[in-house]
Amino acid sequence: MNREEQVEKLTTYIAHFTDYIGKHLPDDVKAKISELAEAETNPLAKSIYETMNLNQRLASELNRPSCQDTGVIQFWVKCGTKFPLIDDLEVLLKEAVVRATVDAPLRHNSVETFDEYNTGKNVGKGTPTVFWDIVPNSDQCEIYVYMAGGGCTLPGKAMVLMPGAGYEGVAKFVLDVMTSYGLNACPPLLVGVGVATSVETAALLSKKALMRPIGSHNENERAAKMEALLEKGINDIGLGPQGMGGKASVMGVNIENTARHPSAIGVAVNVGCWSHRRGHIIFDKDLNYTITTHSEVTL
Repeated sequence: MNREEQVEKLTTYIAHFTDYIGKHLPDDVKAKISELAEAETNPLAKSIYETMNLNQRLASELNRPSCQDTGVIQFWVKCGTKFPLIDDLEVLLKEAVVRATVDAPLRHNSVETFDEYNTGKNVGKGTPTVFWDIVPNSDQCEIYVYMAGGGCTLPGKAMVLMPGAGYEGVAKFVLDVMTSYGLNACPPLLVGVGVATSVETAALLSKKALMRPIGSHNENERAAKMEALLEKGINDIGLGPQGMGGKASVMGVNIENTARHPSAIGVAVNVGCWSHRRGHIIFDKDLNYTITTHSEVTL
């Protein structure tokens, strides 16, 4: 297979995978929604969960996106320097989005800022967004595909706290955000929290946290404890599914962190809605793939 054929093959894979995740939730999200529905006692909340499950069945049966807002497509790319198509990835990812927009179809969500012109392709200046992690001496490439919706992930918030605020300030910031816009983000939510040294580093980490599996924990035991405390605190707010009241407001809270400057604590919050459409695929140098988020998928 020559390089041109390899590029076409990888483009086709990504286009099909993007199409697929718009119609099928990841295994961990489906399992968590079922778990929350089983534990719910509020009649209205239980009815909403039943509607969510019906929505997913119909999306699969009718081959349609599970939510009308298929979001801004974002890619988290963790790529080895020896992956054969590393030089072609930016271009082929955009082409894959154009194809998925037609084939899925995806809603047209790329409007050129200031010109107020919708490209109709989900591709524009800086979209789709591609976040890079480069791995030396590796020939593999991992890609998370994510549909960032206009009511959930895109309205994320970030700020830098003064050191006196401490980690109590981090918790207060998260809870303030959840009580102000959590209702609008279609709960139960997966909450991503970034704690770092500035607004941009915290914001990126809060988005990256949403790529982690539901039920996973930060490797730092103190951060993991904060994840548990925040999950309980947000659940106690009582948002419930679609904000109509119920036992659970969230599917989980994931915290990602870096070291920070001693005089500042950067904190950010991003959330994924109940229809949390992300997919994780790993390619080897021969373009054999492994999908970790969705079982029994053939592209």
